[in-house]
Amino acid sequence: MRLDILNRGYSPATKVLFALIRLFSGHPVPDAAKLVFYRPDFYGARAKECTHEAMRGPSDWSVGDRELMAAYVSKVNESAFCVGAHTATASQAYQDGLRVAAVLADLESAPVEEPLRATLRMLGKLTAEGKVSAGDMREVLSAGVSPRQVEDALAVCVAFNTTDRLADAFGFEVLSPEGFQAGAEYLLKRGYR
Repeated sequence: MRLDILNRGYSPATKVLFALIRLFSGHPVPDAAKLVFYRPDFYGARAKECTHEAMRGPSDWSVGDRELMAAYVSKVNESAFCVGAHTATASQAYQDGLRVAAVLADLESAPVEEPLRATLRMLGKLTAEGKVSAGDMREVLSAGVSPRQVEDALAVCVAFNTTDRLADAFGFEVLSPEGFQAGAEYLLKRGYR
């Protein structure tokens, strides 16, 4: 069930902005963008900053790696909108959609390096169970992941566990493949601000 608040409740200036985005992009404004414009003082401004830092801030993980983490966490959460958005973005970032699809289909047999596989495994467990053990963390560290990379991956996990839940609570509309591709181009060019 879609919450109607994403269809109304914006200032006239924001409505004009949405119309311009649709005119120039040829695509409707995704619900994720609409959400950050609704009550930006309460959620939007903070969410954009937090997500941008997790996804585009300094990190030893590549942009593609972090977008894949977002897609993987979203898959565990079964959030169709976020899986589509971040699968498209990771695929463009890596220039390798088959690799992204392989990870989302079967992490254990996917063609990824062991540090990334161990990290995704840990993020999946944290997302599904709400906790990880010291042993889980030792496994990630022994796979060659630095403590800083663990922190960065956890920041992605926090951002997308929040976003996935909001996407499902508000009933975000799933975009067409072309809409997801356009959104991915935007995210890779401009980030999350």
